[in-house]
Amino acid sequence: MKYHRMLTLCLTLIIISVTSVQAQTIQEIELPNELKKVLTNYETHWKNSDAKALASLFTEDGFILRPGHDLVKGRENIQTSYENAGGGDLVLRTYDYSVQGNLAYIIGGYTYGSRVKDMGKYTLTLKKINGNWLIHSDMDNGNSTN
Repeated sequence: MKYHRMLTLCLTLIIISVTSVQAQTIQEIELPNELKKVLTNYETHWKNSDAKALASLFTEDGFILRPGHDLVKGRENIQTSYENAGGGDLVLRTYDYSVQGNLAYIIGGYTYGSRVKDMGKYTLTLKKINGNWLIHSDMDNGNSTN
């Protein structure tokens, strides 16, 4: 009997703590122009369903990591992966970034159109090659509660 009471108490406390967690409001930040250009081009090529142009934003040996899909490596494979993707008014928001020499990362959220709340989040790892920032890895996943 004591075991059942303790178990019930523990489960109740877990449920209360989980249900009391609320989404944080994270302030969007501005990127330096050369990094912002990568996101702007990504949004444009996505909206136009232009798989070749999307793939051109990646390094030759870049990666995309999407939920429910196998890891994709290489610009040519990235293009193939994006052939039937895209379309819609993608909006990429930035919440953090860092640049160290020829490497950078961006952490952000995404949505479509004028929707206020993010539908998902992403991280980009970028490499500066021949003076141009290219995406080396793109990982995203959708939010489960929207």
